[in-house]
Amino acid sequence: MIPLSTPDLRGRELEYLKRCIDDNWVSSAGPFVTEIEHRVAELCGIPHAVATVNGTTALQLALLAAGVARGDAVLVPDWTFAATVNAVIHAGAEPVFADVSEINLTLAPAAAEEAFSAKPIRGVVAVHALGRAPDLVALAALCRRHGAVLIEDAAGALGAAAHGRAAGCFGDAGVFSFNGNKIATAGGGGMIVTRDEGLARRARHLCQQARDGDDYCHDEVGFNYRMTNVNAAVGLAQLERLSEMKEHRLAIQRRYDAALFPSNRLSALPKAPWDEPYCWLYSLRCSDAEAAAGLVKTLRADGVEARRFWQALSRQKPYAGFARFGGAVAFALSGTVVSLPCSSHLREADQEQVIAAVKRWERAAA
Repeated sequence: MIPLSTPDLRGRELEYLKRCIDDNWVSSAGPFVTEIEHRVAELCGIPHAVATVNGTTALQLALLAAGVARGDAVLVPDWTFAATVNAVIHAGAEPVFADVSEINLTLAPAAAEEAFSAKPIRGVVAVHALGRAPDLVALAALCRRHGAVLIEDAAGALGAAAHGRAAGCFGDAGVFSFNGNKIATAGGGGMIVTRDEGLARRARHLCQQARDGDDYCHDEVGFNYRMTNVNAAVGLAQLERLSEMKEHRLAIQRRYDAALFPSNRLSALPKAPWDEPYCWLYSLRCSDAEAAAGLVKTLRADGVEARRFWQALSRQKPYAGFARFGGAVAFALSGTVVSLPCSSHLREADQEQVIAAVKRWERAAA
């Protein structure tokens, strides 16, 4: 089976892991944790970074550290991974769904404006959908006008850019994921980046059990959310090769685009003029959910892993009781987007096998 997106562990991962064991630093107190924070902050051109155990906890802590309180309304796009809305709920806030834009399938500023007009909104989580950036300039201006915080969920966009700036740097805080399917993985891990020293200090405090000093005294309820030294070691080795892995993924994208389009049954995902993504997950859109399911079934039968992204959250059982503004685009998108294998170490021969399988499906479905 040709996998969808797997770690590219061809750097110094083993060397750094051995150092963790040799030095007996395997917990969250090790030096690689601080080092990966410095490296991500430097990569983003931003002064503060806080490492956590995964992207979901990073988003939860970013919301809390930015001042979102229990019961506050936080706007999220209706078409995104469930971790986004789950983090809002874990933070004690009330998610409010807004539709996404046809421009590049991210949070629509018009739908966000409608939500702000209808009820008090304390925060906005602007998600990079499959690595594509929302209109962060418009959303930041909207948040400023209404006194809301803006958290940038750039989970799959580390190293990408928008409006000429690094992803993660537009709001009060940005969040990245180092999950196993991301371009740079730590096996598991997340990162908060921010220009706000107070926000960074509070996020760091909360993620280490809100412990006050060296004694076992705590000034609020905290969390055990700090990244471990072992994870940080892997992540740091990955960051050393980030540019190389990005270039490989862009080459994969170019080969897919040249081979698959134009097509009568498939369309490329739209790209906004402000966006500079790098193909975290190469994805395309089918005419409807049934066609997408058929494509995935065909690919898997041919030994190719593929996956449909995503279903509108507001229609799903855990979230159906929350407010929603718009939804036509999110509903139409649901189940129609298919992601193809695009690991940075994907061999050209394997990519040709994927392309051939897609074309066989097209001919059979014609």
